[in-house]
Amino acid sequence: MSVLSLFNLADGPEGSGFCTVSELTAQIKATLETEFAEVALRAEISNLSRPRSGHVYFGLKDDSASIRAVMWKNDAQRVVFDLADGLAVKVWGRVTVYAPRGDYQIQVRKIEPVGIGPLELAFRQTVARLAAEGLFEPGRKRPLPRWPRRIVVVTSPTGAAVRDFLHVVGRRWRGTEILIVPAKVQGVGAAEEIAAGLALANRVAGADLVVLARGGGSLEDLWAFNEEIVARAIVASRLPVISAIGHEVDVTIADLAADRRALTPSEAGEICVPDAGELRAAVTRLGERLTRAGQGRIEQTRQRLDWLGERLDRAARQGLETRRHRLARLAAGLEALSPLGVLARGYTVTLRDDGTTLVRSAGDVRPGDLIQTRLAEGRIVSRVEGTT
Repeated sequence: MSVLSLFNLADGPEGSGFCTVSELTAQIKATLETEFAEVALRAEISNLSRPRSGHVYFGLKDDSASIRAVMWKNDAQRVVFDLADGLAVKVWGRVTVYAPRGDYQIQVRKIEPVGIGPLELAFRQTVARLAAEGLFEPGRKRPLPRWPRRIVVVTSPTGAAVRDFLHVVGRRWRGTEILIVPAKVQGVGAAEEIAAGLALANRVAGADLVVLARGGGSLEDLWAFNEEIVARAIVASRLPVISAIGHEVDVTIADLAADRRALTPSEAGEICVPDAGELRAAVTRLGERLTRAGQGRIEQTRQRLDWLGERLDRAARQGLETRRHRLARLAAGLEALSPLGVLARGYTVTLRDDGTTLVRSAGDVRPGDLIQTRLAEGRIVSRVEGTT
């Protein structure tokens, strides 16, 4: 049945069979919204507009046709990825008619990208946007403390992740205090609680390190750690942050923003504190090396002292021998010059009667003076009879 046949031709002014525009539009609206209450389309987004109301207006087009579309604020808030011109999508909704203009449009209640899951697309879009801002740059990463005194863990206090972390830390090192900041790690509002927990951890007095921990799960389960608010809270932290989310294969945006990624909460425990057993072994090895090095040094010093002692002995003996020979030569020289030596060779020495004054010439005595003549053996006393 056509739309016009729904009207009685006798209706209208003077029975002319005409209807008003509003009446026609109302009939079209009723028909379209009834016949096309549920539609599903594959199309490309164009002419995207986001007014301050929060509603989203855009076109859906293919190679030869286009149609207007709208997504009301409540539905748009549930879209995890960014809508953009040129994005190929699948939409679900219904046909509606905007009566004031006589336009029809698709009222979209659900939208997904083509060829990729919505969460995966949202992940890629967020990574690209934050990477462009430099949030993941290696130069921004902060070093972890080597001997943390106080670690703050932002996690669910009842999950397996915190138990695994505490078990590893307790086994490795008992010199660190662990504080737990409870936070939802999944579901609505989890991202906001995690960000608030990171901010609170940075206000803990004496804290050295923050660990963000959660056990494994699906992409949907871990989605809170892919939220932009969490990444920015990690970057804003004054304390270094270790991200320990899920299992080894689970990579989140929080992992990319953190100063260090741990593959699991257990590995986070191994990363953030030293192993006391390994340290004791290292100290023992170092002590043994020092002992061996000390013994070797002592032996080297002892050998050097022995060698130096032998050199000193040889030098002393050589010095003494040299001095002995020199003394002998000097003694021989003195002996040769000694009056006694002269006397031994047959010469005599004449002294005055006092026995001390040497008579050097005949003028030193007068006739009648007593003089002494000293021989090699004995003395002769005589009186001067005359001089010449």
